[in-house]
Amino acid sequence: MIKRFLQKVFTKKAKAQIAINRADSSDTSSAKIISTKTHKINKNLISSAALKTCEGLQKEGFEAFIVGGAVRDLLMNYKPKDFDIATNATPEEVYKIFRRSRIIGRRFRLVHVLWGNETIEVSTFRGHHQTDGDGQTADSGRILRDNIFGSLEEDAVRRDFTANALYYNPTREEVLDFHNGVADIKANLLRMIGDPVTRYQEDPVRMLRAVRLSAKLGLKIEKNTQAPLQKLADLLQDVPPSRLFDEMLKLFLSGHAVESINALREQHLHHGLLPLLDVVLEQPLGERFVMLALKNTDDRIRIGKSSNPSFLFATLLWHEVLKAWEQYKAQGHNFIPALHMAMNEIIDAQAQKLAIHNRFTATMKEIWGMQPRFEQRAGKRPFSLLTHPRYRAGYDFLLLRCESGELPMELGEWWTQFADATSEARAAMLLPDTSHKKHRRPRDKKPADSVEQVTHE
Repeated sequence: MIKRFLQKVFTKKAKAQIAINRADSSDTSSAKIISTKTHKINKNLISSAALKTCEGLQKEGFEAFIVGGAVRDLLMNYKPKDFDIATNATPEEVYKIFRRSRIIGRRFRLVHVLWGNETIEVSTFRGHHQTDGDGQTADSGRILRDNIFGSLEEDAVRRDFTANALYYNPTREEVLDFHNGVADIKANLLRMIGDPVTRYQEDPVRMLRAVRLSAKLGLKIEKNTQAPLQKLADLLQDVPPSRLFDEMLKLFLSGHAVESINALREQHLHHGLLPLLDVVLEQPLGERFVMLALKNTDDRIRIGKSSNPSFLFATLLWHEVLKAWEQYKAQGHNFIPALHMAMNEIIDAQAQKLAIHNRFTATMKEIWGMQPRFEQRAGKRPFSLLTHPRYRAGYDFLLLRCESGELPMELGEWWTQFADATSEARAAMLLPDTSHKKHRRPRDKKPADSVEQVTHE
């Protein structure tokens, strides 16, 4: 059913355009062809899923290249996290070739090819977005929709940075370089393809990507590529929240979040990403807390451990929650209800700009909601907190609060010892319970004569 529907949608006009573009797509005359002796890419760093995807497309007579950041990382001898494939096959043709695949996207139509737990993203060579066809641009210049297919050379022009406009054919083991990307990588330069102002207007997220890649790869942003960043920062206000969220996740989970945040501030690009991030970073206590959290995240990622986005976003917004919590308490609201009101307010404020997924916000609230319970060290309450499914995240969050100076170190040390102690030792560590217990109201005694009367009867 789905395949028949897609075939109907795929118009004769589109087919004719693709046939023309496909005839020209093999033209690599303007590209430098770099052999394996020169590029020295280690094929062991390439996932078998990416190799099988290229092989499957080429077997059907299509061109297929590993493209973009994966090639850049391979040239720098890094193991890529993700592999993207570029081809002259249309999304519908790719979908027919691979049994486990799905067509996604509106702005850019892509195909996800599934191999076990790995997903390979396959895109059709793109043409210029102003060519007649399925394209749409906002008044600001931002590309809203772009399903214009083109040739390999046109696709290379559409890439953002020269270091990302590299195409690797795993069969021939050759790299095609249309914009001197290999030379820029060797010179440690991140350079925009085309006019930087126009390219940032087309997609403002490229400004964030420039900062992230510069911090992650140690590349210096080329002078003309860097010059418009501060002037065009307001363009980020027009970016859909979901795209901002995805880009921020990549930035925070790059293993170089501290450098990225510092670079964002230098380029004045931290405004408008998280609406409250400026306030947090301007608070001495809040900034120390955030930077400690980012450093811990970087350390985990660099040694191959996972990091929970919920925890990271909880740290970024915690001091705004604290401020709102104090305000609600000052208005006369009770301690715990005031905290929940503060959490909801901050989450709602973020939702207007940054689309933090519900699965993350729920965990963020659990981490925040546990914090008052860590200050309760009497009776059965510490034992019950140890059994909380999010205890470890809440405990790590507590340690950050102590390390930043928000809470005394003694509190974090107590919980560290309590968690590792035996049952008998834990009982000995409990503090005296100073809470006022509610006593039952004693029953009114019946008058003595009433009792006697009953007895006599």
